[in-house]
Amino acid sequence: MAKSGKNVRRAAVSALRAWAKGHAYVDSLIERHAERNHLCAQDRALLKAILMGVLRHRSLLDYWVGLFRKGKLDAEVRDVLRVGMCQLLILRIPDHAAIYETVECARKPVQGLVNAVLRKAAHARMRLLREVSEVEIATQFSHPHWLWKRWRKLFGIENAIALMQWDNLPAESFYRPNRLNPPPEGSAQPDSENKAIESGHYYITDPSTRFAPEFLNPKSGELILDACAAPGGKAIYLAEMMQNHGRLICSDSNEKRLPRLLENLTRCGVQIAEVIAHDWTRPAPDSWNGFFDGILLDVPCSNTGVLRRRVDARWRLQKGDLENLVKIQREILEKALPCLKPGGRIVYSTCSIDPEENIEQVKRFIADHSGLVLSEWRQVLPFEDQCDGAFAAVIKSQEDS
Repeated sequence: MAKSGKNVRRAAVSALRAWAKGHAYVDSLIERHAERNHLCAQDRALLKAILMGVLRHRSLLDYWVGLFRKGKLDAEVRDVLRVGMCQLLILRIPDHAAIYETVECARKPVQGLVNAVLRKAAHARMRLLREVSEVEIATQFSHPHWLWKRWRKLFGIENAIALMQWDNLPAESFYRPNRLNPPPEGSAQPDSENKAIESGHYYITDPSTRFAPEFLNPKSGELILDACAAPGGKAIYLAEMMQNHGRLICSDSNEKRLPRLLENLTRCGVQIAEVIAHDWTRPAPDSWNGFFDGILLDVPCSNTGVLRRRVDARWRLQKGDLENLVKIQREILEKALPCLKPGGRIVYSTCSIDPEENIEQVKRFIADHSGLVLSEWRQVLPFEDQCDGAFAAVIKSQEDS
């Protein structure tokens, strides 16, 4: 048992080091390190809990570490201490397991330091937890200071704090029944994401993801483009609404994502889709000019509406990224517009809650193009709607444009 526990903590530290170097997203790191260390289901769950806990509460964990260890720390030692602090103060794992196993996974020259810091933290646990509310707000809720300041300005202090609290909650899984491959009558909802995905009778989604496909409202027999389609959740819903009749072009700029996209569509019974690699910052094929009745643009964005699910994204996102993303989003809009039939519609969507990427982006685009009108739009906010943040807007082309 001890060996297994040590493997979990060592796997957690190794995964955090890989993440810090930009090697992979946290979900794939969990799978990779669980397999590499031959972890059983219980230990894999612990690995996930530790990694998610460290990334959700990283600033607060570093604050606690700093109370007991002044001065600079080697990056690996800091990750070891984060893993230990997370177990003691976030996950409330018993002291003997959290401290002993974490110390054992550290390099021998620093095991004494790790042991001393963690034992001091365990001794002061009640005081540390009691005084959390006195910690500076961005640190307390472990969000970048610039993001906290931006949200405070956009939404007010109370809503900005509610957003950060939401982001630190474990994300729920929602199973949407697949009408193209419906579950057998009387069958129970699957008890895991893997079962839902493997069966094709359900797919995993969040309630906020329905607005963009429903705004596009594709009809049976239409020609529809899902321009940024991977991994395919919205495309499956579009095919459902089209009753598997018509033509659905699903493109993505990343060719490495296409096999998974095709696999998801096939498993869920989508028969009208064509999967194509295309970068929408570049012109579309000539054959697509004036071709589509409807276009869904689920564009790259800051992910600020889904930080609860993408726990590492808050640390990847930099202040200057917003400006670059807004430029890319506008390029995609410009390149997609010529593909629309007169009288057709574009649904522009993001999983962002930032107005600059959303309604302001759409209004600027329409102002620069005569013949386009904003039909309807919806901004979903976690602190109002109790689901992931998202944005969707319907841009219609007039017949005589």
